[in-house]
Amino acid sequence: MAISRRALLGAAATTTALGMAPARAGDRPLLRVGVLTDLSGTYHDATGQVSVECARQAVTDFNPAAHGFDVEVLAADHQNKPDVAASLVRQWFDQGVLAAIDVPTSSVALAVAQIAREKDRAMLNASATSTALTDTQCSPNTVVWSFDTYMLAQSQGGATVRAGGKKWFFITADYAFGHILEEQTADLVLKAGGEVKGRVRYPFPDTTDFSAYLQQAQASGADVLGLANAGLDSATCVKQAHEFGLNTTMRICPLLIFLPDIHALGSIAVGLNVTETFYWDLNDRTRRFTKRLAARVADKRPDQAQASSYGITLHWLKAVAAMGPEAAKSGRAVVARMKAMPTDDDAFGPGRIRADGRGEFPTYLFAVKPPSTPGGWDLYRLVSMTPAAQAVHPLNPKCTFSTT
Repeated sequence: MAISRRALLGAAATTTALGMAPARAGDRPLLRVGVLTDLSGTYHDATGQVSVECARQAVTDFNPAAHGFDVEVLAADHQNKPDVAASLVRQWFDQGVLAAIDVPTSSVALAVAQIAREKDRAMLNASATSTALTDTQCSPNTVVWSFDTYMLAQSQGGATVRAGGKKWFFITADYAFGHILEEQTADLVLKAGGEVKGRVRYPFPDTTDFSAYLQQAQASGADVLGLANAGLDSATCVKQAHEFGLNTTMRICPLLIFLPDIHALGSIAVGLNVTETFYWDLNDRTRRFTKRLAARVADKRPDQAQASSYGITLHWLKAVAAMGPEAAKSGRAVVARMKAMPTDDDAFGPGRIRADGRGEFPTYLFAVKPPSTPGGWDLYRLVSMTPAAQAVHPLNPKCTFSTT
């Protein structure tokens, strides 16, 4: 796939910015990290600029100058294209950027993880969800912070099956994330004695009209519409399913849908279940974090992907401070230090990172409720919590990388 002119211009702007930045700030080393995200596409509301600001908030909260170094946060739009992301991140790493943060879209994340391992940089994944990142394609340079397809299938899919949804039809984004989310959920359905009445995979990220797929679902005899997609695609599917009246005959189960999408759907979303590792109004600590972030993001509220950019950046900073900025130039070394240190922040509370790079945090199942005020963000009612150790996929023995 040819790289677009817009991507090349973005890469050139990044290179120029790096070339102009000072190598040192006073007597302190200047370290650079880059938030590689979706600033213009399907996932821009779920990740995007708010993810960038969450990473910057982590730097502000940590105050690296007090630990003897400074940090600059760069940002780039990967357009959900692995080749664009690969070009951008190679330039970053070759110019001295130490970590790629956020990296939504599993096909993009898998490509970036490979380059990070090759260049010995850190891949700090906040929002791609394929379990391959910490399983079949695991790397000692990769951390996946708080959620993945296994967790979503177990929590979101499992809750739907337990509520009586046994006949499923899947509408699936045709790339790594959609495939594995569909497969893991379908396996759970079959093991529970249910059946898959049908499935369809649509071109990603170029589909906006899901009517043909929804008609197939309607005719399938299924009682659950499983949406193995995310971001704007999930929201569009939910909206169009209501337009076709599927909500009156089927249980709509978005396996991954983010808070901004629920907010945009309004009353249509009421009654849906959602699985999250972070909710801004969950407790006093999450509310404090959200309040600090407010000056950067106006009237928005962070979702679990955006909060993960905060948590993973903050923990990376703690590891750098513990080992020293010079040693942190090795991505493998700094990731090992991140695993060796317990995590704790206002967004996720205490946790840890396993040997395979998978973060362990509790998972929450919420029901969407009407906000207390029109257009408000108090949208979730807690239904249940899954302990951290039960929310993560089994550890692959081939992925037991060093934690020291």
